[in-house]
Parts: sequence; structure tokens; C-alpha cells
Amino acid sequence: MGDVVHTLPALSDAAHANPAIQFDWAIDESFTDIPTWHTHVKRIFPVALRRWRGGFSSARGRAEVKDSLRELRGESYDAIVDLQGEFKSAFVARLAKGRRYGYDGASAREWGAHTVYRKTIRVEKGAHSMSRMRNLLSQALGYAYDETTVDYGIDRDCLPKSPLTINRPYVVFVHSTSWASKNWPEEYWRELAAEAVSAGFSVVMPWGSEDERERSVRISAEQPNRVVLPKLSISEKASIISGATATVGLDTGLSHIAAALGVPSVTLYGATDPNLCGAMGANQIHIKSDFECVGCHETACSFTNSSFKPACFESMTPATVWPRLEQLLGTSVKSDRIYQTA
Repeated sequence: MGDVVHTLPALSDAAHANPAIQFDWAIDESFTDIPTWHTHVKRIFPVALRRWRGGFSSARGRAEVKDSLRELRGESYDAIVDLQGEFKSAFVARLAKGRRYGYDGASAREWGAHTVYRKTIRVEKGAHSMSRMRNLLSQALGYAYDETTVDYGIDRDCLPKSPLTINRPYVVFVHSTSWASKNWPEEYWRELAAEAVSAGFSVVMPWGSEDERERSVRISAEQPNRVVLPKLSISEKASIISGATATVGLDTGLSHIAAALGVPSVTLYGATDPNLCGAMGANQIHIKSDFECVGCHETACSFTNSSFKPACFESMTPATVWPRLEQLLGTSVKSDRIYQTA
């Protein structure tokens, strides 16, 4: 989801250069809510490659794939730009009609994807993912943009009305990711929740999977002013996030949505590097672990000399995080500032 959010400023750059431009977006069906928020996205093509592969065994599945391909190939485009640079995104780009642009072999996430593009473009591979996408699209379409400004182009009127009323100011905890290595310990979340509630805030916890819902329940510990949300769409979660005083989160999609909506946020990084994939926007604090194997990019912690998992988060205690959150609650923090933990 984070990559989807990071795509939005690239579209805004193009729209600033050419206000008449419109985009059709082929995107994983799980994330189709997000493009609807951008003012220059015209059509959305839900893509379900994994499900489609399994669907060929049934007549219904084959019909769905055929209809999806017909829709995707129903129009010729001035440009088709693959901003991901992976095999699956290159495959989808190959299906559409038009001149294809993408990363060259040295820049693509997966070498070989570049063979699909008619025009390949060199982009620094070690740059932030948002910067890479902005650079690629600008070169493909031939315009200049201001690298110092980030405009997500979100029309807040496209967000639904908040599905519930929270009777006092609240902080959203984005407490779960699909990588075990990026999950801050539950006992730390409970301690931080106690601090926030004592300061006069409710703590609101969204979730996606059943495991994440159960994690929310354990963190709330059935204590007052801890709100475990019901099952919601991405847009409904975004609406609730947009009303928060602040968020505390991990390197996962909802944290990037908070940044895109301009919500002051503290984001915690251990297994991943904020310089490559960090939440971008105003009033964003990144707390980065200084552990010896920080930025390992492993989905599960493999450090063997500690029973604490993930090991890189052991020293990043609530006593470290709460003062940073207090800064945001008092709106006294500078933009895009990165703090290193002790």
C-alpha cells in the first residue's frame, strides 16, 4: 500500500505541468480505494493476478479474466508508465496499448522487467521510492517539477464520512504490519496508550486481518478510551485517520496515508530504512533504530543473540517514543525530521 500512496505525488507533478492530463491506473484490487482520492485519476483497473491464475480452472474465472483484459485493452494511451519496475507490473503494462516507459535494467526493482518497455529510463536505485517514481514519470512525459514540494493531490471530499463518532481528541495507533520484523512489541503499545490516555486522548486502533484485530484487542486490554475499530474499507480508515490529532505507526500503508493527509505522525523504523521508504510530508517524525542489524529488510527477525523480537526495537521504548509524540500533540515539531534513538 505504501508504494501506491507514494505514487500520488508523481501524478500531481504531472498535473501541475499539464492541468488537462488524466490518468488511468491499473492497480492491485486490494488498493483501488486510493486512486479515487486523486483529482486527476479518471479510471481504475483492478488487477488480481494471483486470483486470476487460479481462476482459469473455471468458466467463471476465465470470463472474469477475459473481461478484465478487454477493459484494459479497450483504449490506446499516449504513454504507459510502469512506476514499479517489477515483473507483475511490467506484465500488466505489456497488456495495455501504447508506448511503454519504465526503469532501465540497472534501475528496475526486478532485473528483466525492463525488457517489456519501449523506452527505458535511468533512475537512481538507492533513492526514496517516491523520488524514484516522480523522477521516472517526469522523464517519461517530459516535464520539470519541484523536488522540494510534495503534493499528494488528495481531494478530501472523496473520503467518506467517518463511520463512527469519537467523543474526545484521539491518536491513531497503526500497530501492525505483515512483516513480524516491523512490529513494535505489544507491551510497548500498551504503555504508550496509557500515556496518551492520561494526557486526555483516546487511542484508536484500525486493523486489516483477523490477527491484527486480535492484536488490537490485546493492546486495548479492555481499558477505557481505547477504541478497536470495526472492519472498515481503506477509505473509511483514511477518514478516521484524517480526523486524528496525531498517529503513531510502523512502516506500513496506513502510516503513509497519514502522511499524505497531513496528519502529524511518529513512525518507527527497524527492519526498513526511512531514507528509502519513509513516510513523507509535513510534521512527520521518523524514529530509527540504531541496532547493529537495522535495515535488514528481513520479514522476520533472525538476530540470534537476543530473545527480544524484533531485537532492533528493544531499546526503542515508550519512554523514547512518548516525548516525540508529545511534540506533535503540541504542534511544535519541524517537518520531515529524523531522530536517531539512543
